[in-house]
Amino acid sequence: MDDGEAAAAAMEVEAEASPCSGLFSPVTSDSQSPNPYGSVASRRLGLKNSIQTNFGDDYVFQIASCQEISTLAVSLSTNALKFYSPETGQYMGECKGHEGTIHEISFSVPSSPQVICSCSSDGTVRAWDTRNFKQISALRGSASQEMFTFSFGGSNGNLLAAGSNAQVLLWDWRNSKQVACLEESHMDDVTQVKFAPNQQSKLISAAVDGLVCVFDTDGDIDEDSHLLSVMNAETSVAKMGFFGNMYQKLWCLTHIETLSVWDWNDGSRELNLEDARSLATDKWNLDHVDYFVDCHYSLPDDRLWLIGGTSAGTLGYFPVRNDPAGAIGSAEAILEGGHTGVVRTVYPAAGTHESLGQSRGIFGWTGGEDGRLCCWRSDEIAEINKSWISSSLVSKLQKKTKSRHQPY
Repeated sequence: MDDGEAAAAAMEVEAEASPCSGLFSPVTSDSQSPNPYGSVASRRLGLKNSIQTNFGDDYVFQIASCQEISTLAVSLSTNALKFYSPETGQYMGECKGHEGTIHEISFSVPSSPQVICSCSSDGTVRAWDTRNFKQISALRGSASQEMFTFSFGGSNGNLLAAGSNAQVLLWDWRNSKQVACLEESHMDDVTQVKFAPNQQSKLISAAVDGLVCVFDTDGDIDEDSHLLSVMNAETSVAKMGFFGNMYQKLWCLTHIETLSVWDWNDGSRELNLEDARSLATDKWNLDHVDYFVDCHYSLPDDRLWLIGGTSAGTLGYFPVRNDPAGAIGSAEAILEGGHTGVVRTVYPAAGTHESLGQSRGIFGWTGGEDGRLCCWRSDEIAEINKSWISSSLVSKLQKKTKSRHQPY
């Protein structure tokens, strides 16, 4: 059954009520220590709806969105991108063309909100127009290269950096001309490249070799004069991101589920949690935290959360403090009842949350190995509406639902 047939058949499918209930019921923690931030107890977030993105064993890898256009993009293990309406869950279309695993997607092309980019094991970074789902450009490395990550930035905003097999490649995205190939700094696959939010000329790269490198991308780029510093996370880096009121801090999640925090300007490591999963597990009364999905930073509150998950699909937001004695606090938000397997991606409804689980509207979206795309509500409502999970591509919501908050 293709997507069109699935959407048409959706009206005939009787949706199944989710067992998720008790919206915003407090969750007690095994730890009796007070919350360092003085916030309320953990809250369970209600599931608004859930979309089954496929009819097989396909995974949801990543979710991306753009505030200027009302579209959710989802990368799947079928090497395709699918698009949905965040308000209704309606399937909108898909982009096909990659011949290998899609590693990263992002709506970050300067001045082009309708364009989404993706990079893949097929050695390309491709751009797609979401208005007609057509490919509009493709950047390629050398033969047999994989593309694991990419980022737009540079002092003039005209650079596209990509991480490949032990290389960092840079193009001028306006004319697709490669301007640099940095191949002496890393000895293994480069899993992350990111331009610093408030210093766009600074590029940070991280790799399987455990090294985190800082480059200056101004002028003619070469490693002899443009490699500013190197930090050693000591194990393969899976994800990293910036935080702090000036984005001077860097968090790093590794492939063995450790967490470290750095000041990337001076290269100092401020926190190193090799037992992060056990520390997080001790901060709620649910199953063992098996893996970490991501970290989330709130700029208004200057707070960082580590997002951990169970093999059954439950997620928790654990606050992170720069204090080795109590680095991970009690879970402040719990997302339960939406997924039946490992969660691969968490996408917040907005760039920052003033406080988790207390702002009205949509909290965010999650996707995982069960092929589901789940939408979580954060508004507290008088009448608890049960979630509806459809086996089709179209979500069915209760007619009594009065909430019409937009996610953007």
